[in-house]
Amino acid sequence: MKFLHNQILTILAMILISTQLIPVSAANFTSTFSVSQTPSAIEPLITFHGVIKPALKNAVVKIFVKLDEKWVDTRLRTNSTSSGAWKIEANATAQSTKVSYRAKILVGKSTANTVIKSLTIKPLPSISEADPTSLIALAGPGGRIHGADISRWQHPNDKPIDFAKMYGAGIRFVMIKASDARDDADIPSLKFLLNDRNAAQAAGIYTGFYHYAYLPNTADPALVIRDAQAQAQKVIWRLASIGGYNTRDLTYALDLENNCIQMNKSKVCTKYATRSNITLWAETWMAMVAEKTGRKPFLYSYSGFLETAMNRSSLLRGYPLWMAQYAINPADPIAEPGRKISGCYVNSWSTSNCTSLWQIWQYTSCGIASKYGVPSTRLDLNVFRGDTNSFLKLVQGNWIPQVGDLLPVNESSTMTISGIKSTTTNKSVEITIEVLRATGTPVVTGTVVFRSDIEIAKKPVQTVVRDAAGVWVLSIDGLSAGSYTGKIVYVDQTGTHAQSEQMAQFILEEGIAPSPKPSATKKPVTPPTDGCKNQIKN
Repeated sequence: MKFLHNQILTILAMILISTQLIPVSAANFTSTFSVSQTPSAIEPLITFHGVIKPALKNAVVKIFVKLDEKWVDTRLRTNSTSSGAWKIEANATAQSTKVSYRAKILVGKSTANTVIKSLTIKPLPSISEADPTSLIALAGPGGRIHGADISRWQHPNDKPIDFAKMYGAGIRFVMIKASDARDDADIPSLKFLLNDRNAAQAAGIYTGFYHYAYLPNTADPALVIRDAQAQAQKVIWRLASIGGYNTRDLTYALDLENNCIQMNKSKVCTKYATRSNITLWAETWMAMVAEKTGRKPFLYSYSGFLETAMNRSSLLRGYPLWMAQYAINPADPIAEPGRKISGCYVNSWSTSNCTSLWQIWQYTSCGIASKYGVPSTRLDLNVFRGDTNSFLKLVQGNWIPQVGDLLPVNESSTMTISGIKSTTTNKSVEITIEVLRATGTPVVTGTVVFRSDIEIAKKPVQTVVRDAAGVWVLSIDGLSAGSYTGKIVYVDQTGTHAQSEQMAQFILEEGIAPSPKPSATKKPVTPPTDGCKNQIKN
């Protein structure tokens, strides 16, 4: 009886259930709860996962099963990561029995129970075969492994992605935007990363990550290196916050496709990084991430950028390339990116026969999203170059972060004001600020703001432009003539770095009032262009 009782405790789920937040009256935290049967080649594999909000590290998570109208401890345990995410996998030895599960979260003396999920396991033969490589279907165009990449734009109105449907449509890997150089874009990336990674893996899809890069506004190679190291540090902290790599993770990728380093107020680029500095930045970022995590990252870009914005580099050639090129149909087995109609693209991955040494090819940005369980209108689709064995080699080598790899909390910072430019009221006040960590390296997150010592009748407009990691230019408009004293304050809403401040004072003289502009004549409405024209719509 004891054996049968233990066996029943392992009866587990089939369908991926959407994540829900629950109110908890007994504690000041909540947890999501999802469960699904993950495709497996041995015994049925069940994955429980969720995210604790607010993010709590090392919260204890226990899984309970309902038997004979009583909740029984299954003895399945885990601890949450620093981001609050948790996941438990278990083999199921019984089949076709409907049972109910819930998770209990313990934080100190406080506890919270999640919503209840009632599920039925699916028999193993209909979900997998004995050979593990058979789980990685060659379902993509041209008989290749099919993949997708996603970001917050695939979550309109915060709608979840149905990864079980994505798996059923043949997708076997998904690259998730996990970080961004700009804080305003980085925060929503983190918001969806936690659920998307666990839910995709629970559905049987391998997950990779990418970081969107912005280059520093400097010509100094030493500052270029420093900025690349700071952005690499953000990636390492982000990866550490989700527990490092696991056996279903592909590596991180560097999304490098923008060489603008300065824009005017109309958002028109007025300055571009040099080829040598872009190449140096990429070499530095890739090397630091590879050294720390033990896996070589991908570099994502497109042929034109690699050829015209970067120098050829033997160092970069040693990293796998994720290349974007549209309007070429990968259903043709010999079709591939990186080839011109006439002549060759020349970059670090070019070969003598005008092709490129790419590993992943993003062949369209116009995938039929609904077909893959994605609630947005469009979806980027990719194919992998190689067989299932070469694909599985990409997930070899786990990186489990140590204490020193985790995101700091309220780490001390030091501010320096390197310049204040103020003339007349019709021109912006421009203040250049640098903020460093205790290590002497730039802070990775945060922003700056001017706070006047006296109340200003009309609130000025403050605009912050990130020049490089830890370096900002703060522009202040709308001030009247006079003398101003106050503080420049560095604040970090992520709580990584502590607040710091410096006194600032400046004088503004009355400027020439701008002449009234003539009323603009209405321009004819230009019909919207079809962004998917000539693209593959799979």
